[in-house]
Amino acid sequence: MSSLDIAPARPAPAEPLDAAPQADTAPDPLARHRAVRAATEALVADLHPEDLVIQSMPDASPAKWHLAHTTWFFERFILQTHQPDYQPVHPAYDYLFNSYYNTVGPQHCRPRRGLLSRPTVAEVLDYRKQVDDRIEHLWQHAGPTTRDTLTPLLTLGAHHEQQHQELLVTDLKHAFSTNPLLPPYHPTRPTPQSSLDNHHSSVNDAWWSFDAGLTDLGLTPDTPTFHFDNETPKHTVYLQPYRLAKQLVTNAEYADFIADGGYQRPELWLSLGYATIQDQEWTHPLYWYQDPDQQDAGWMQYTLHGPRPIDPSEPVSHLSYFEADAYARWAGQRLPTEAEWEHAAMQRLDGQPEPHAHFADDHDFHPRSTSDIPHPTSDMLFGSLWQWTASPYTPYPGYKPLPGALGEYNGKFMCNQFVLRGGSVATPRDHIRPTYRNFFPPDARWQFTGLRLAD
Repeated sequence: MSSLDIAPARPAPAEPLDAAPQADTAPDPLARHRAVRAATEALVADLHPEDLVIQSMPDASPAKWHLAHTTWFFERFILQTHQPDYQPVHPAYDYLFNSYYNTVGPQHCRPRRGLLSRPTVAEVLDYRKQVDDRIEHLWQHAGPTTRDTLTPLLTLGAHHEQQHQELLVTDLKHAFSTNPLLPPYHPTRPTPQSSLDNHHSSVNDAWWSFDAGLTDLGLTPDTPTFHFDNETPKHTVYLQPYRLAKQLVTNAEYADFIADGGYQRPELWLSLGYATIQDQEWTHPLYWYQDPDQQDAGWMQYTLHGPRPIDPSEPVSHLSYFEADAYARWAGQRLPTEAEWEHAAMQRLDGQPEPHAHFADDHDFHPRSTSDIPHPTSDMLFGSLWQWTASPYTPYPGYKPLPGALGEYNGKFMCNQFVLRGGSVATPRDHIRPTYRNFFPPDARWQFTGLRLAD
């Protein structure tokens, strides 16, 4: 591993952090920091440097950039702020690995991250080690008051890195899918025994029912467990009676939508959605394809375990909001609101994900067939796929972004995005909670996104 040049003696200006999200009360927050940092590097342990430098589209980033950016986050927001006379590992990294924090300074152009052949992968890994060592040193030599200050920042940094763990996995999937060799990221899973051609889907008639009434949504800002600012403040909403499907929509059910001309029927689509599928020439979910030499073989799908035939009983994945909304309309139902989803999670599970829910901890980065889930009815709200809701990503009543640079973390994206709930196969289990608000633009589909019906 090659070493990096140390920056000149003049320290870089630090951006003061006026506040940070509440952190979990933990006896040793450094232990979680170490575990999360190690988990990130485990995701790339079996890959080659060539795998880590690819940027396959502007919305995705090279794995190398994720490794560096998550390190920069700790260096910029902890070391440069709380270690006197701190010398950055490299003077250019503030520019190269800042994502979107305009109050910190300018950033390298996002769509050009894949052009950064330097620093090398080895240098980025060395950067991670140097920053980790400095965080350890700062913590070990800090007094109780300083540790109280550092704890919420370390916790925020760990959750931020877990978000990038998921992005790293999904960005790698998109990059590998553009390679004609369709290389696997992870050992291949068993091939499903059934196909869409011999499967007859049935209408999903398994529902949870909920009465009308008032319910609380979100958290109070002083909630002691970790949360992001966009989950606050807690407020009361009124819900009409509603039902929520117990299972996610499956590949077989979505194939029926395709076969019924779903992508060619403008009455099923929002205007912008129909314009998008025409412009992008979408006729099926992302990663579905048919072998031009074997049309009778049916649909195939690229997964992180390599190409495989579509399993009809698996949840359909990698759908945009537009596709999820159109399918719901075709099925005679709708997408749930985020208030309905959170209310259902709190009513059914008291806010705790199901024990058998499928998360990144399982190291199985593809949604499972309902027959493979070790649960009597496979009725799970959490895990497997992020679920689109009908709710635009807007502030809760009384919402105030954090002061300082971290105020740019969530609030400034509350425009032209929709909320997703529940977590996915790439989400760490200890990162998710019922109030968690993920958000993406309505045309995004490279994440592990699916849908659950409501009416």
